[in-house]
Amino acid sequence: MRVCKDGFQKEFINDQTDMYTIAFTQNILSGRWKYFILWYLKGHTRRYSDIKAFLGDLSQGSLSKQLRELEKDGVIKRKVYPVVPPKVEYSLTDKGTALMPVLDAMNSFGKTFGEQADTI
Repeated sequence: MRVCKDGFQKEFINDQTDMYTIAFTQNILSGRWKYFILWYLKGHTRRYSDIKAFLGDLSQGSLSKQLRELEKDGVIKRKVYPVVPPKVEYSLTDKGTALMPVLDAMNSFGKTFGEQADTI
């Protein structure tokens, strides 16, 4: 199986449809901060500085990379206003909104089993 910026091997897509769909979703969400960015954008349009402040110690380069990847995958949209200083806002696309049940399920799982993580 090939999962990278170039996509998936055709044999994997054709022969392992169920695995491909999971891998496709995982590929979009891969990245340490993407889950948090998407959760923070849930139902809101946010400025770059707000996202940066929410994530704390994340470097500007890392945040920009994660945002670019999410935008490239069609999960978020970026709106740049022609003002000085630059104003940039991010929000979920329809595709990003469709990912929210996945994050909701992860949230539910964490609530159910997260407290038990140290005993497993």
